[in-house]
Amino acid sequence: MKLKKILSLAICLIGTGVFTSCDDFLNIYPKDQLTVATYWNTDEDADAAVTAAYNWWVNNYLGSKFIFYEDSYSDIGFNYTNASQMRNMGRGSISPSAAPNYWRQYETIRRCNFVIENIDRIPASEITDAKKNDFLSQVRAIRGYSHAYLATWYGDAVIMDFVPKTAEDAKLPREAQAKVKEFAMNDLLWSAENIADKPAQKGRIAKGSVLSMIARFNLLWGNYPEALDAANKVIALKQYELDSNFLNIFSMSGQNSKEIICTYEHVKTTSAFTDVIRFYNNADGGWASYSPTQNLVDMYEMANGKMINEAGSGYDPVHPFANRDPRLKNTIIYSGQDWIGRNNIPRILNTLDKKLPNGSMNKDYYLAADNASHTGMLWAKYLRPNQAQYSSSMNDDALCPIIFRYAEILLTKAECFVEMNQNLQEVLDIIDLLRIRGGHIAVDRNKYDTQAKIRELLRRERTIELAGEGFRFEDIVRWDEYDANGAKTGKKVIETVMPGNLLRLCGTVNYNEPDPDRRAVIDINAPLEDRLVEIRYFDKKQFLLPIQQTEMDANPQLVQNPGY
Repeated sequence: MKLKKILSLAICLIGTGVFTSCDDFLNIYPKDQLTVATYWNTDEDADAAVTAAYNWWVNNYLGSKFIFYEDSYSDIGFNYTNASQMRNMGRGSISPSAAPNYWRQYETIRRCNFVIENIDRIPASEITDAKKNDFLSQVRAIRGYSHAYLATWYGDAVIMDFVPKTAEDAKLPREAQAKVKEFAMNDLLWSAENIADKPAQKGRIAKGSVLSMIARFNLLWGNYPEALDAANKVIALKQYELDSNFLNIFSMSGQNSKEIICTYEHVKTTSAFTDVIRFYNNADGGWASYSPTQNLVDMYEMANGKMINEAGSGYDPVHPFANRDPRLKNTIIYSGQDWIGRNNIPRILNTLDKKLPNGSMNKDYYLAADNASHTGMLWAKYLRPNQAQYSSSMNDDALCPIIFRYAEILLTKAECFVEMNQNLQEVLDIIDLLRIRGGHIAVDRNKYDTQAKIRELLRRERTIELAGEGFRFEDIVRWDEYDANGAKTGKKVIETVMPGNLLRLCGTVNYNEPDPDRRAVIDINAPLEDRLVEIRYFDKKQFLLPIQQTEMDANPQLVQNPGY
């Protein structure tokens, strides 16, 4: 069955509540509805039901665009319009009525349970054991991922391993976080043992994807031996490798890169990605819904490998983008860069000046509109090489956001080694693979010669490599903070890096400068009121999300997280 046909039937299943009740009047099957008794006949039926479980499986609140939103919760990202409560997360003002509702993941879990409970209804003559196990492995992976996701964001959560027949059946209490994690991991481990080595179609979950889930969640939970084991198993598959062209994997032309382990699949018109419009700036008809911050820029080394505050680095705050790690311009689009805008018209990107040299108003200026980037920068990933790769409307595209890629697996392996204080030279070798791939120089082994120093480096390299892909908030929530002597301070990193003023750069663009990295001329004496993006706060209650009040009202057995 072709993908579009499967998607159409899957959407039908979702739109009708997946299946109607089997308690039909006088046991007469309705002729205009799908029922459990009439549906499960062939492997194509199972395929469509499994496809239905894939609908928004990565995040039932935001869909596949969640990876772009979630860095806005952290110090390296910002959202101005508070779309989907992003800004509330970043500035620390979330509440049960104003927070992301990731609790909606139970909608995805319900679809998985429908398959698990009913696939055995298909006659053995119509489906092979191998195909049935693969289908079950896919939905158990999604169910495991969903429970792991809920445990990570909420702590205690409801374990849902059946399809409730009534609303009352669904009113269950939260289980302890450890128990939810165990349930989730059991699903993922079973799936890893039974799922196909390679996906039947692009976007389907296969062994590499499941092992990546196991590696990711164990890393987030501090289970380093288990995370390392899963990462090594991904590597041992020999299916993936780093792409020599970093930006290629984030372009439409690079969506089959061997670095990509799993994407969320979109099909133009049928199941389109509708949010490209959120990537671009106001002058290009975009909304600039998420933008990088100066905090991230400051994490990049100089071209000579020194940090900007190190003696001999050569850093010039008036020209802060000059002589930097080449990976900076592959991640962040900043003022002064050559840019190909809408309708393929080239220009110099300028978010610093209110007016352009010809006297016209500058629509890229950071205060030109709500839809202008208020940090004065854009993410380069998925924007390069230009807008021509997307539909003119920027809301009907076959863009498939990357959920898992090989670089993450290598960084997971490296972090596990650091935290287990093992193979530290191999950690530096892994970091070098990513640095050199991006055009930067190798790590100075004389400078990074202790576990504490390598930990600091690894965390910075992880942030740089995965920036704009939704990892930073979860990382700074889980990372212990260390002092200059390598001792724990008793705080998490988020408690230090989030509170305070979020600042932008102010200045002008010199159009006569031939070097794009020196065109931005920054006013280092600009007043605070011009530089201030917002004041941010962080309270310890935010280590866990609040459950939405609507969910609390619907299920009286739920108990809210502390502090909310």
